[in-house]
Amino acid sequence: MEHACSHQVEHDLSGRPADKRAGFARWLADRDCTDCWKAARDADTESKQEWLATKRATEHKAALAWAERFDMPPLEGSDKALDWGERSRHQLMTAAHTALVVEGDWDEADWAALEEKARSTTRAGWWIDQREAEGTDLLELLDAATETDRGTENPFR
Repeated sequence: MEHACSHQVEHDLSGRPADKRAGFARWLADRDCTDCWKAARDADTESKQEWLATKRATEHKAALAWAERFDMPPLEGSDKALDWGERSRHQLMTAAHTALVVEGDWDEADWAALEEKARSTTRAGWWIDQREAEGTDLLELLDAATETDRGTENPFR
């Protein structure tokens, strides 16, 4: 049988009911052969991985530029956690600024106090754990984080 990719492949249709073989053969003919289908799928996976890597690199570059601009300290953690933590911190801080200052009723003094609390939270894993939080919740989250730091030592820090 000739496939849409123009490859000739022999298919055993004896396991299909007789009245469904012709329809299945037409369906197969309209498709790429298995090898071409796998190659296209794998190429698509590579392009998605490439796209994601490019996106992550762009996000990381923006997060580092933001951290430098706003005098944020480097984060602490494993190499893998550092990139993710930087991106998470940047995204959450940006969302918080938009929600609280741009769209909300906070002034620059309120925001400066929140930034100071954010500077004291340097564990990359903490920022990663908060990555899905709402920007409006950041003050409460930072308050809880700084209370934990002042209290009993957290074994997961």
